[in-house]
Amino acid sequence: MSTTVLAAGNHFIRPSLFTEAVRAAAGELPLDVRELQFPWPHTPFGPVAEVIEASGSEDEMIEALQGVRICVTEHGPLTERILANCPDLKLFCTSRGGPVNANLEAATRHGVAVCYAPGRNATATAEHTLTLLLAAARGVGDTHTDLRKGTWRGDYYDYDNCGIEIDGATVGLIGYGAIGSRVAKVLRALGAEVLVHDPYVRPEALAGIAEQVSLAELLRRSRIVSLHARVTDETKGMIGRAQISAMPRGSIIVNCARGALLDYDAVCDALDSGHLSGAGFDVFPEEPLPAGSRLLTAPGVVLTPHIAGGSQQVAHKAADIVAAEVGRFLRGEPLEHCANPEVLKAG
Repeated sequence: MSTTVLAAGNHFIRPSLFTEAVRAAAGELPLDVRELQFPWPHTPFGPVAEVIEASGSEDEMIEALQGVRICVTEHGPLTERILANCPDLKLFCTSRGGPVNANLEAATRHGVAVCYAPGRNATATAEHTLTLLLAAARGVGDTHTDLRKGTWRGDYYDYDNCGIEIDGATVGLIGYGAIGSRVAKVLRALGAEVLVHDPYVRPEALAGIAEQVSLAELLRRSRIVSLHARVTDETKGMIGRAQISAMPRGSIIVNCARGALLDYDAVCDALDSGHLSGAGFDVFPEEPLPAGSRLLTAPGVVLTPHIAGGSQQVAHKAADIVAAEVGRFLRGEPLEHCANPEVLKAG
């Protein structure tokens, strides 16, 4: 008897990518795969009932999940109402770095295992961080904009306007997980002195690459600071006016992590005053970025619309990670990335 699977994709991880990956992971095991298309990224994700960063609607999911045992998705919601109306569902795999679109407590009560895809976009985000870092360090944002308008920036060779090289610079990374550690290795290869502030990092992970220091020391010594921390009660707003003031004059700050880590008004003030010479941002306190945002006119800023984690490889990696969990589930093997393993023990 075949197992019914819902492949609920979008315009990034297409339903067909999920279907292909799940069939490969299942091998000879019989599957009946249904596909559902969500509108993201053409329509922004947002809250759906009690979950955040979801796409589509509860009614859509309830209809699509009838008779379905396994769901693989990126932004499809899993709410209390969906769980109550889809009794056949036993495994929900979200191809995000965490199960933010699933009500984990409700899923546990309903006996549904929830899996996710950690590290799926670590390489893409690290590469994008380096792109913004290098662009901010060399003034690419403003000079590119001026040249597109027909202005040749010969004054860029003025000493005060020149950018800085990574070779010999001190770069501070706040957070040293899957992304921060990749950024550190490249910076080290480029000749930077790399400092890290991460209370959870193992000393052996830094050996030969970076030096662990306090946040105060990192800010005092670093010409470039890049954020790689998760948003928690401890880290929310961790870089504000006082922390930016502690950085050397002419410093650069980069954020491809989360907008909630940083006070952007303080950044704009520091850019306007020249205390910061540049910045690179892929994440913001409000997304999409409002038309009147100061970031759009602040000097020395390079901006991208929260695309650091997007590459064709990421779409395939994410689909493969959750598909592998489907294969393990079908074969009765332990799941590797289950957010509520107590469901499996209860089963």
